[in-house]
Amino acid sequence: MRDELDRDDRDTRPEDEEESLFDAPPIAEQERMIEAILFATAEPITSRELEARMPHGCDAAEALAHLRKRYEGRGVRVVRVGDAWAFRTAPDLGFLMRKETVETRKLSRAAIETLAIIAYHQPVTRAEIEEIRGVSVSRGTIDQLLEMEWIRLGRRRMTPGRPVTFVVTPTFLDHFALESARDLPGVKELRAAGLLESRPLPGSGDEDDEDEGEIGGEDQTELFED
Repeated sequence: MRDELDRDDRDTRPEDEEESLFDAPPIAEQERMIEAILFATAEPITSRELEARMPHGCDAAEALAHLRKRYEGRGVRVVRVGDAWAFRTAPDLGFLMRKETVETRKLSRAAIETLAIIAYHQPVTRAEIEEIRGVSVSRGTIDQLLEMEWIRLGRRRMTPGRPVTFVVTPTFLDHFALESARDLPGVKELRAAGLLESRPLPGSGDEDDEDEGEIGGEDQTELFED
């Protein structure tokens, strides 16, 4: 009877509880295994997947706990991503991973003129831009400036049709090292820097106009919806 009970216990014992012919590696060695797997794996990996790769009897959870403690305060950390684990750069060192490149994008003459009109006459509607330039503004020109984040949509004007207006963005100001749109250089400064041809800036009027740099007067407030 005793032999039958022992035999039944062996038959009902889960496979993962069967004794291994070999002892599990020391926890320090298990930690090294976890480290190697995480280092070589492109995507986060779960504890179950880690344990499946390791020798029988290993405790991935315990090894992970040791590894996380070892990497505390280092340049990389062992972090949990959902139900998985991965190496990630320490948050305070993330700025070192950013790669900044300077991309030179040449604007067309139409884009330069449109941008100048928006900068010096904002908030301004598309119809007003076309009136100042004397020619129509293509959708591509506006889209390019929006994509560069140099202009954005402003408030709608409270006139028939409620046309949207355009204004320059902080990205535009930052690119040209301007504190505000009121710091835009005058026509003389632009020509001196070689950024403008000798002909007048579209819509700027006489280049000696003292108010050529004024943007969006206060008397226009009532023309826009909140």
